[in-house]
Amino acid sequence: MEMKKVSILLVASIVMIGCNIKKEEKGELPEMDIDVSADAGELPEYEINWADVNVGTTTKMVKIPKVVIVMEEEEVEVPVIDVKIPEGDYSEMEERTLMVEAEVTDTEHAIEIKKIYASNDKLYVVSELTAMDKSIGDKKMRVSDQVVLNAPDMNVVYYVVGQKPNRMFNTRYKYMDSMTDVDTKMEGHKIIYTK
Repeated sequence: MEMKKVSILLVASIVMIGCNIKKEEKGELPEMDIDVSADAGELPEYEINWADVNVGTTTKMVKIPKVVIVMEEEEVEVPVIDVKIPEGDYSEMEERTLMVEAEVTDTEHAIEIKKIYASNDKLYVVSELTAMDKSIGDKKMRVSDQVVLNAPDMNVVYYVVGQKPNRMFNTRYKYMDSMTDVDTKMEGHKIIYTK
């Protein structure tokens, strides 16, 4: 009798997995008084195959709100440097803007071009990035400075003195700890601009 109860309960539980069951009325098992002897039985075995589940990531284009403080265009006085190389061909002179920028967070910053060195066909633009006291909260901002140069086409290397801000935008310049380090590195180069 015990074997039949187990089988009935097993079948009932298997049926319940795939359907919605609502109890209509109270039921009870029949009472039986049977004396039966039998060999031990064996419950059926079931193999259940569940779907394979893989968790990973994919790249999607989503809109993420970001706040950038944008520099506004204003008319200001910008230093102009005329570079005349001895015995040079001045027909190839062209006006170029040497600009340095930094993207900063936490506090306002100022960046200024302090010196420009020349050596052969290279220019070395040295700027200084300084943190200010005023907080910008969780925003980011870009600061910049520029100098106009009239010269033949020359290669330009940028050095920024100050702590490198932790932003991807700031990877295009070489950051130095102090102006003394820059002066040591530029020893023997001619200063063509100083502020």
